[in-house]
Amino acid sequence: MRILVTGAAGFIGYHLCRALLQDDHEIVGIDNLSPYYDVSLKEARLKQLDKLQRDKSVCKGHLTFISGSISDHVFINQLLAGQSFDIIVNLAAQAGVRASEKHVQSYVESNLIGFVNLLEACRHHPPKHFLFASSSSVYGNSNKEAFGIDDPTDMPVSLYAASKKSNEVIAYSYAHLFRIPCTGMRFFTVYGPWGRPDMAYYKFTKAIINQQPIDVYNHGQSLRDFTYIDDAVAAVKRLMNKPPDVDEKEPPYRITNIGNSQPVRLMDFIAALEDLLKIKADKIFLPPQPGDVISTCADTTALEKLIGYKPDTDIKQGLEQFVSWYRQYV
Repeated sequence: MRILVTGAAGFIGYHLCRALLQDDHEIVGIDNLSPYYDVSLKEARLKQLDKLQRDKSVCKGHLTFISGSISDHVFINQLLAGQSFDIIVNLAAQAGVRASEKHVQSYVESNLIGFVNLLEACRHHPPKHFLFASSSSVYGNSNKEAFGIDDPTDMPVSLYAASKKSNEVIAYSYAHLFRIPCTGMRFFTVYGPWGRPDMAYYKFTKAIINQQPIDVYNHGQSLRDFTYIDDAVAAVKRLMNKPPDVDEKEPPYRITNIGNSQPVRLMDFIAALEDLLKIKADKIFLPPQPGDVISTCADTTALEKLIGYKPDTDIKQGLEQFVSWYRQYV
């Protein structure tokens, strides 16, 4: 298949491209190499992809990387007009919950304008399946033990969450009006090697190793459904081959949860890191931050029914892989 992956130099985008290269696919990856975090990490990911595709013993596919932004409608229109894609996976976005309060415009440009640019290009050059990254953040501070795809998502507590909810609504309208098969993927705290430096597990690891204090929000009582990166990518690959049926009366549109369904208390998470690093963390306990949700847990019943798979990597296994990578890379 011909597959377009946006955000190819990002965390999930990099790992998805790695997995796709080991199959017989023609991949085009785009990324604007945003300086939201250290660009050298993104460049290192791209070098890893180039190294992989030169190893013909494991690589069957081919990746072409193009530097560009989905917020540039001329670039996106020319890209889709110049070549047809069977599948488009949109992982390009301005990430980060807390940063969305201070840098609203960048979230509007990437998560809203860029998203519409992609769908509008798809309207004129439709793929067989358009998949896009949403977030568990859309559920807000729900009181439910596990978040199901039919639960309310109309009270986002951060601007980032609001932008992701907007993506879901806009994609639904394009699926309804133009019959573009769309799948929204609500990721639950994806972590692992080559992860984002702004994520808690990365920041904690760096601070603990350097014997610096860590900020523990909500006094360590928050719960997070940590999803290991390989599990998340495995789910995306299976979903790619399951586009919604365009022949049904309903719009060809669906939402899925991609999570581990095993929420971990923040203090237990830190304890697991301390055990792996053999260093005790100096903790500064703080109240919840604006925009943070207290607890997340994915109900993946619909995902399992659809693709026969759910993420299940234990947090200690996943953190062990991350710490091993961190020691080598950093």
